[in-house]
Amino acid sequence: MKIRNMILALATVASLAGCSGKKTGSETDRQFAEAVSKAVERQMQQYPESRIKDLYKSFFQDKFGPGHLIADTTGAGAYLRRELSDCACTDGEAFEPTGWEGNFVRVNLSVLKKNLVPYDLFLSAFFRSAQNINAPSLEEWKEEWNAIAEIICAKHPSLPDYESDLSEINDNLAKGIYIGHHSRVYEETYAPHYRLIRKEIFEEEIQALLF
Repeated sequence: MKIRNMILALATVASLAGCSGKKTGSETDRQFAEAVSKAVERQMQQYPESRIKDLYKSFFQDKFGPGHLIADTTGAGAYLRRELSDCACTDGEAFEPTGWEGNFVRVNLSVLKKNLVPYDLFLSAFFRSAQNINAPSLEEWKEEWNAIAEIICAKHPSLPDYESDLSEINDNLAKGIYIGHHSRVYEETYAPHYRLIRKEIFEEEIQALLF
């Protein structure tokens, strides 16, 4: 089922700066809302200093994967090596799903620091994860994000910097910019260092190495 059909009732014409309070009754809508709610609560429990920017990043990564990071594979490999040499990269969960569908997995660079995963395998999995991504169109993503934002607003209406951050996300989407970044607070508190690996590749090639 296309994204438009799946979330049509939730993706109402509403300002991203507030909650509409509109409720829907279809089973598909309820399943979507439940999955999004679980993803939001998972992140807020694991990273309580998250802002809406950080929630947005997880949801957009779930749809678009790491493709925007790998225009230059040689450069991406060199950047990964620099990041590994510059950071401790030993804290945090070894892996965690993105968004509400879990299409991709954030794999902490600690798995490389601890020699749990061979570097060449990790880099290959990262590059292959950027191929053949069935990403939504920008308009489809704006609709889906509208619905997600409604749910976040209803569950966590008092997130710090909520209105200004959501306005920034809205402005970027209006300009055709879907890429999001972690908030400064999240960066300073959790020092995230990870790469996105497609779920299927992670489960087949990496997951067993972490246990």
